[in-house]
Amino acid sequence: MLKVPDHQVAGHRQARDGKPSPLIDDAGRFYKPLQDDDRGSKEVAFYSSFSSNTRVPDHVRRLFPVFHGTQLIEASDGSGLRPHLVLEDVVSSRSHPSVMDIKIGSRTWYPEASEDYIQRCFKKDRETSSLSLGFRISGLQIYGNEESRLWKPENKLVQNLSAADVKVVLKKFVSSNFPDDPNSDPDCSFAASVYGGSTGILAQLLELKAWFEDQTMYHLNSCSVLMVYEKEKVLKGERSDAEVKLIDFAHVTEGKGIIDHNFLGGLCSVIKFISEILTSPDECTTKVCLQDSDKNTNDSENCTTEGM
Repeated sequence: MLKVPDHQVAGHRQARDGKPSPLIDDAGRFYKPLQDDDRGSKEVAFYSSFSSNTRVPDHVRRLFPVFHGTQLIEASDGSGLRPHLVLEDVVSSRSHPSVMDIKIGSRTWYPEASEDYIQRCFKKDRETSSLSLGFRISGLQIYGNEESRLWKPENKLVQNLSAADVKVVLKKFVSSNFPDDPNSDPDCSFAASVYGGSTGILAQLLELKAWFEDQTMYHLNSCSVLMVYEKEKVLKGERSDAEVKLIDFAHVTEGKGIIDHNFLGGLCSVIKFISEILTSPDECTTKVCLQDSDKNTNDSENCTTEGM
């Protein structure tokens, strides 16, 4: 049985305007409709190349969804059979995941794009935080303390956030108080267990950064970093199972021996924001944020503007 995913936070969540939405099954697989133009074939080509590329280390490969090929299935909008990418469903094993989709790069267009496409992307990059910060939040959902409470703001709202607002949202993502409460500041009480530690989000982003400082095979234009964790587990004192995955590869181009400074710069910017939340006393109201983060902080300090 295929169904529309409940936890998708960006992209085409519902079928509309002739664009079918993704589907999921009960076996942990995510079915993404191939786009009609060359973007669909480019994404298939990237996954095929990446999944068989022996130069990609295993610790980096795990930060990308597992690729299961393509499959012809009935589109979600009932328009008939359509080819779909078959990928790992990142949240399939989670009952109430908090999810954030962050589009990386101050430039989201790719060099071979048409002038019209470039201008549209540039306009959006300028009007959102992409140009100023090197990334923008594309969508998110955050579960509160009660299973029935979910904060999932409109994508247009979160995409137009200022730098200060972006930091607030990153703090809300790891706070115990409900994120839409205007009378309370984010307490960051889950920052250490989600962002920090040897297996937390910051450590995973730093692994990705180290690879992008060397790899010249791919330029990941308009790709996103997906951050996921289970708040219910943290509330019970269990591991957060925080996870990072890179998604959306319709605009990947060949690196041609050149470092992807656009992606690396945006990634460093995200790392800087998260590191500050972990280590600055005025960023969190609990001292637990400072625990188990010294090593990651030292590594993140190597993120300088030279990658921008």
